[in-house]
Amino acid sequence: MTATPERRSNRRIPVEMWVEEVRGRDYYFQRSGNLSVGGMYLDKSIPHPRGTTVQLKFTLPDETEPICVDGEIVGEPEVERLGMHVRFTNLEADSLVHERVIAFVARRE
Repeated sequence: MTATPERRSNRRIPVEMWVEEVRGRDYYFQRSGNLSVGGMYLDKSIPHPRGTTVQLKFTLPDETEPICVDGEIVGEPEVERLGMHVRFTNLEADSLVHERVIAFVARRE
């Protein structure tokens, strides 16, 4: 098995935090495995189909104000473990929230 080339343009950092996920009328509580400015990985969760849109709400460690962002499920489910990759689709629309995520990732690098 050969390694697939890295498609992400943003550095990912490991971070565990609770993430509230809303998809239509369904609510889920997930755990993040990593975070980047462009998205996050929800660890140990049964993945939704690729292209599914979700709303996420989470609070970065050491912060009190939650972040709300829209996302899209990307990538294919991994055989070795449950989880799903979410690409943020509107984070840059709120420049203050975008800057908070950039600063958080930079502090953890």
